[in-house]
Amino acid sequence: MSSSVLLIFALLLLIPGAIVALVAGYFIGRARNKERFEISLRQLKEVSEQRLLAVQDEQREALREAREETARIRSAIEKENAERRVELQRQERRIQQKEETLERKMEALEQRERKLNAKERTVDQLREETEEVKRSQLAELERIAQMTEEQAQELLLARIENFVRAEAAQRIRRIEEQAREEADTRAREIITLAIQRCASDQVAEAVVSVVPLPNDEMKGRIIGREGRNIRALEAATGIDLIIDDTPEAVILSGFDPVRREVARIALTKLILDGRIHPARIEDVVAKARQEVDAIIREAGENAALEANVHGLPPELLKILGRLHFRTSYGQNVLAHSVEVSILAATMAHELGADVNICKTAALLHDMGKAIDQEVEGPHAIIGGEIARRFGRSPRIIHAMVAHHASDTEPQTLEAAIVQAADAISAARPGARRETIDLYIKRLEALEQIANSFTGVEKSFAIQAGREVRIIVRPEEVDEYTAVRLASDIAHKIEESLDYPGQIKVCVVRETRSVDYAR
Repeated sequence: MSSSVLLIFALLLLIPGAIVALVAGYFIGRARNKERFEISLRQLKEVSEQRLLAVQDEQREALREAREETARIRSAIEKENAERRVELQRQERRIQQKEETLERKMEALEQRERKLNAKERTVDQLREETEEVKRSQLAELERIAQMTEEQAQELLLARIENFVRAEAAQRIRRIEEQAREEADTRAREIITLAIQRCASDQVAEAVVSVVPLPNDEMKGRIIGREGRNIRALEAATGIDLIIDDTPEAVILSGFDPVRREVARIALTKLILDGRIHPARIEDVVAKARQEVDAIIREAGENAALEANVHGLPPELLKILGRLHFRTSYGQNVLAHSVEVSILAATMAHELGADVNICKTAALLHDMGKAIDQEVEGPHAIIGGEIARRFGRSPRIIHAMVAHHASDTEPQTLEAAIVQAADAISAARPGARRETIDLYIKRLEALEQIANSFTGVEKSFAIQAGREVRIIVRPEEVDEYTAVRLASDIAHKIEESLDYPGQIKVCVVRETRSVDYAR
């Protein structure tokens, strides 16, 4: 009990001491903090004063530099203004000088204008005087020459026209001679090369129109009882059979070469078989027609192959093959077409033209002759229409239609090449033959055309119609008119006649002076 009291009493004694100690510690710490705060405040004040002094120094330095920069800029501006004033003064003096110069020039121009006006008045006066003198002189000249001004002008123009014509004729002759010299060499090379590459027979075999008989008794069997066999054969083939006194031969007459060939084959088979009656005739004619169709088809294909033309429709080849049985002046038309195609291809290659167009158009150029007995019109136009229906190109069609200059003028190089190749094939030696009547008519036509021109005294067709030589009257035709006359006659021949190759027109003008010594 006593120990607990003692403990409590001890605790009561310690508590006030602890409180006093705490209070004393508090006041002591507060005094120390205040001292430290005052020290920090004094340090802060010192730092602030130092920074204020530094800022003031910087402001004074910046103010000084700004004043110096302002002074420098002011000095530069004043200097620049001074230079501008000097330049302006210089420009003002220059403008003043130019104004003075312009004033002097204006005064000079005004003086010159016054002088020109005076001279113009003088010139007008002189012109009037000159016109008056000219009129009087012209009237005097008209009186002396006994012709008016218009008549003199017409006379002068006529003389000038004659002079110009003579000069033009001279130039035409020089140009033609030069062009002929240059073109002949090149043309010879091209044509020679083309002909060398195309070696054809001279005259192709003509269609056979005479059927040989083993004996004359066969004529009666062909005619038949009351002529029924020959009537059946003519009705089936469309060909007339001529049985006359010609020994051991029957003549077939008809305009269609294909039908004539069918009749020839059928009649030959009937003669070999010996059985000749209407039913047999119809059967044999049908088989002969099939054989001819096969020949036509094969001939067209072979022609295209030989000419190296590919891609033609079978129907077009069949029409082309019909030319195998067609001849012109003894020349086989299909062989002629192949020859023209080869010539045209060679010349096109040398001249830089389209080879495919040339060889195709040349192969088909006479195709219209295959059906010209059935369709009216020139064979060139017919052939062009057929080619158009089979989808050939316009350039090929034009070259086909223009292969005769009398039908259509060639507008392309390929058309001119096809025309030239056709003329070469037809005109080469031995290519064609014509009857004596047609030959004589052509020569007479040449001479008639030449004699129709003024100043022609005589004309002679020579060299088988390849040249016409014309004798002119020298008092009516001078040297330069003779050049024009030859050209005009050549153009008239081209327009009026159809002929193979070319015809040379030679105008001869001869002057003779004769006198006698007595």
